[in-house]
Amino acid sequence: MPLPRVSRLGLRWMSDVPMRGPPRGWAPTPYVTETVGGGWHTYDIFSRLLKERIVCLNGEVDETVSASIVAQLLFLEAENPEKPIHLYINSPGGSVTAGLAVYDTMTYIQSPVSTICVGQAASMGSLLLCGGQKGKRYCLPHSSIMVHQPSGGFFGQASDIAIHAKEILRVRGQLNEIYRQHLSKPHTIEEIEKMMERDYFMGADEALKLGIVDEVLRRRVLPENDGDGKPPVKPDVEQDRETT
Repeated sequence: MPLPRVSRLGLRWMSDVPMRGPPRGWAPTPYVTETVGGGWHTYDIFSRLLKERIVCLNGEVDETVSASIVAQLLFLEAENPEKPIHLYINSPGGSVTAGLAVYDTMTYIQSPVSTICVGQAASMGSLLLCGGQKGKRYCLPHSSIMVHQPSGGFFGQASDIAIHAKEILRVRGQLNEIYRQHLSKPHTIEEIEKMMERDYFMGADEALKLGIVDEVLRRRVLPENDGDGKPPVKPDVEQDRETT
C-alpha cells in the first residue's frame, strides 16, 4: 500500500511561521453603536471600518482570510470605483495561492489600493504591502518587514516530486518578478533572487530605502477633506490666500 502523500507544495507556503491548522485562538471583537436617524445601529469594529473603506489583514494568509479580503475589495469597488481603499497589513505571511488571490484582486479592481504595514509584513504579507498603489505604500516606524523565497515539501513518487519541484521554482520566479515590478528602486532579477535566498528582515527605514514602501508614517497630521483620512496627508506649506 503506497504511503499517503502529504504536500505543502500544494499550498506553496510563504511564511515565517510553520503551517498550522484549526483550532484557532478566539479574539474578542469590539462593537460600535451609533445613533442613526433617531435610532441605534450597532456594528462590529471591522464592519464600521469597512464603511470608511478600511480593510484589515490580520494574521496568516489562508483561503478563509483571502476570501474575506477579496470580497471586501470587490464590494468597495462596486460602491465607488474611483475612491481609494486602505489595506492595513499585520501578517506573518501564509499560502502563496491565497495571497496571490488578494494581490490579483488589488491590481484588477479600478479603486487604487493603499497599503499600510502595522506590526509586521512578512513573506506574503510583504508582497501585498509592496503591491499597493505606487506612492501610497506606508509603514509605521517600528514595523518589521521580511522577504524570502517560498517553501514547500512533498512525499510521493519520484516523478511527482520532480513535477512539484518544477512548479515551486516557477512560482518563485513569478514572485520575484512581482517584487521587481513594484519596488520603487530599480533592481535586477538576479539581485532580487539573491535577496530572497534566505530570510531577510528589515525595519521601516530599510524597507523605505529598498523601495518596498514609499513613506514611513510617524504621526497622523491631517485627515483628507473627503473623510477618508487613512493614511493622513501632510498639510501644504503655503496657506490659501484670499484674492481681491
